[in-house]
Amino acid sequence: QRCSFLLQDTAGQERYRTITTAYYRGAMGFVLMYDVTSEDSFNAVQDWATQIKTYSWDNAQVILVGNKCDMEDERTVPVEKGKHLADQLGFDYFEASAKENINVRQVFERLVDIICEKMSESIESDPARGTSARGMRLTDNPPPAQHNCSC
Repeated sequence: QRCSFLLQDTAGQERYRTITTAYYRGAMGFVLMYDVTSEDSFNAVQDWATQIKTYSWDNAQVILVGNKCDMEDERTVPVEKGKHLADQLGFDYFEASAKENINVRQVFERLVDIICEKMSESIESDPARGTSARGMRLTDNPPPAQHNCSC
């Protein structure tokens, strides 16, 4: 199966909050990441989760990721606290290190898996509706490229 990603890294900054709501509408999945060495970063997760639930597609999938798991000596957010919040929010949970490339690939592979699972469930529950709420459908055969100009 072919899958394309568009990654928008807002770094959790407030100045991106209004811009990102426009991207939520068409997104099928999110990686919501916090810094395990920053309690403030962890505390912002709830607000970002609310934004996602408010502005995104109803079946959008979210994975919560505690980043910088390689910095155990500086950790302020215990693993259990991250797992508990993920359970409360109904999200999958990973700890990762972008710097050391720990679990980075696994996070994205899992996100693709759960998006595909949800799409399959949606199609199976309503076969007449072979498309998602956004009119998109994953297929094994992409449509042929058009080589003519319409001008």
